[in-house]
Amino acid sequence: MNVANPALSIRVADECFEDYILNSEFTFTVLGYAQPRIGESVDSWQVELVEPYSKNYGIDSQEFADHRDASTSSVMVAWLGDRPVGHIVMSTHWSGFAYIDELAVDESARRHGVARSLLDVARFWSLKRNLPGIVLETQNNNLGACRLYERCGYVVGGVDNMRYRGIDPNTRETAIFWYLIFQD
Repeated sequence: MNVANPALSIRVADECFEDYILNSEFTFTVLGYAQPRIGESVDSWQVELVEPYSKNYGIDSQEFADHRDASTSSVMVAWLGDRPVGHIVMSTHWSGFAYIDELAVDESARRHGVARSLLDVARFWSLKRNLPGIVLETQNNNLGACRLYERCGYVVGGVDNMRYRGIDPNTRETAIFWYLIFQD
């Protein structure tokens, strides 16, 4: 698949995946918590600003080991030249949609089209399997990701204010479910 950045290539994850995960920085800075609204643009959402802090999801290279080389899932890695800089984990969800289990880009490679290219690969993967669309989930404190998904044509299909309360009863994190529905 061709990507916008000529130095960028997307490949199936191989034996280098674990080293790539261990040597990458996936944190992002949280500036606030948005109140997502279905049918409204991200820029119109009310945001409660907070003292900036770093958020780290603690990506585990073994979590999706069973997704590699499987018929209903895939792990793809983005490379800038000879350096792995991002990845996407996709699977066929029970609902019939493609599901993006994880999308992450190393901090040093952000704003170079890596995430968009990985989303393009997910679209291709989904269409090849005749799936009706793609669903993914992010949180209301990752506004950069929300804006990217919106620019790529995804729409908010659901918001879950309780999803993370089992981890932290006082959390302000809200799950946002984004959908890209393919047209016939």
